Amino acid sequence: DQTKVNMYHKFQISGKVFMALGLKMKILITVLFSCVLIWSTMLLSSSNNNFKNYFLDDTTSDSKETPRDKLLGGLLTADFDEGSCLSRYHKSFLYRQPSPYKASEYLVSKLRSYERLHKRCGPDTNAYKKATENLVRDENYASKSVGECRYIVWVAGYGLGNRMLTLASVFLYALLTERIILVDNRKDVNDILCEPFPGTSWLLPLDFPLMNYTYAYSYNKEYPRCYGTMVKNHTINSTSIPHHLYLHNLHDSRDEDKMFFCKKDQSLINKVPWLIIQANVYFVPSLWFNPTFQPELMKLFPQKDTVFHHLARYLFHPTNQVWGMITRHYHAHLARADETLGIQIRVFRKDAGYFQHVMDQIVSCTQRAKLLPELAAQEETQANMTYTPKVKAVLVTSLYPEYSDNLKNMFWERPSSTGEIIEVSQPSGERVQQTDKKLHDQKALAEMYLLSLTDNIVTSAWSTFGYVSYSIGGLKPWLLHTPRGNKTPDPPCVRSTSMEPCYLTPPSHGCDADWGKNSGKIFPFVKSCEDVVYSGLKLHDEL
Repeated sequence: DQTKVNMYHKFQISGKVFMALGLKMKILITVLFSCVLIWSTMLLSSSNNNFKNYFLDDTTSDSKETPRDKLLGGLLTADFDEGSCLSRYHKSFLYRQPSPYKASEYLVSKLRSYERLHKRCGPDTNAYKKATENLVRDENYASKSVGECRYIVWVAGYGLGNRMLTLASVFLYALLTERIILVDNRKDVNDILCEPFPGTSWLLPLDFPLMNYTYAYSYNKEYPRCYGTMVKNHTINSTSIPHHLYLHNLHDSRDEDKMFFCKKDQSLINKVPWLIIQANVYFVPSLWFNPTFQPELMKLFPQKDTVFHHLARYLFHPTNQVWGMITRHYHAHLARADETLGIQIRVFRKDAGYFQHVMDQIVSCTQRAKLLPELAAQEETQANMTYTPKVKAVLVTSLYPEYSDNLKNMFWERPSSTGEIIEVSQPSGERVQQTDKKLHDQKALAEMYLLSLTDNIVTSAWSTFGYVSYSIGGLKPWLLHTPRGNKTPDPPCVRSTSMEPCYLTPPSHGCDADWGKNSGKIFPFVKSCEDVVYSGLKLHDEL
């Protein structure tokens, strides 16, 4: 019996020991779980800003009390429903770092004033109805007042990059002259861009009386009311003001066409109630040469190389369908990267496609500029590898997928000399430009905006697609020099000192015939374009 008692006590003691050990194990597991949870939280909190932004609502990561600037310092109005156009407010603070370039108070005030004017004069107003009724009457307007509602109609033409550059140019002209901009609605503008003005529309009604002319693209230099032709033939003067004029501002324009912005021309044009304009160039630099416009432009844009940057962020907001394309690719390929690089490739030749000398030029440019690393030697393969390598996401846009495929293979087959992981993506490769096809243009706009979200950007010379992308993003690009024949240029590219687009075909002289290719000697903020040295003009901020 005593033996049984002793055994009972031993089992009792052993049970207590096991219970104590079990309790300690539970405590240990709880502690370990807590540590893992804390470590995971710290890891997430140290992720890059782009990844954090995916989770943020309307506050900054630094302080929940500081709201993010959805309105871009007043550039945008709060008078829109967010759901109708998600990109309007979301793109400005969820996917992009705040722009270091603040819109002037004068520009903000001017935009609010314009919005009120557009409401009073836009489509479906009595003022618009009266103005269109007067348009079809064959009357002399010389002795009549046209009131506050005067219009400029933008006619769509050429590729999407050209259209966005010219829309911004025409809108700035409308701001300076207090005209209402109306946009040709027969193309796909409404499928790719949201309305920019609250409580009204910028779309030209399809029953506009003069719309039948543009179906056959008969607005050209031979059009009877073409201003340049009338000036050349001396068939227009202040005693015979027509009810409308056509402004021809294309790459084949004559100086008579391009000089419509001059002071003496404006004194007559201001009396014309309707202007129709067709353009495919960014003509903003020429507006600064009008002595009446220049003081106003100085107040609107104290930093002169921000014109398109501010106007594009105000005017151009991708529709929800396009915004979906942008955000899906962004989160799949760019959001988690430590650094992003955009490369836009356009080959301007009849037999355009993949060329090895262009591929060599891209690699040479990006490596010389330290935008992409060199490839590691075979013996360095393991030495440069780390447990947490940095990831650089490279976004390539081109009609031809071979460029991104070759870049991807290059960094897949061999590691980088820095140990960085290079991830290459290309949203589409259409091979042929298909302007005016809805899906093609939607993809093009999505890719422009994706490029604008990158940290650095390389673009092709002469490319309006590239101009739009880097300027919206507030980026100063590396511009690829145009190859001569099949040889890679040396140097392969040049860093721009301005984020403004280039005016590819400016007039040969100014309003007073005192400027041309050397206009930088007269106006230090207008200089030759880095990629179109012998003809193009570009705005720079004064140093």
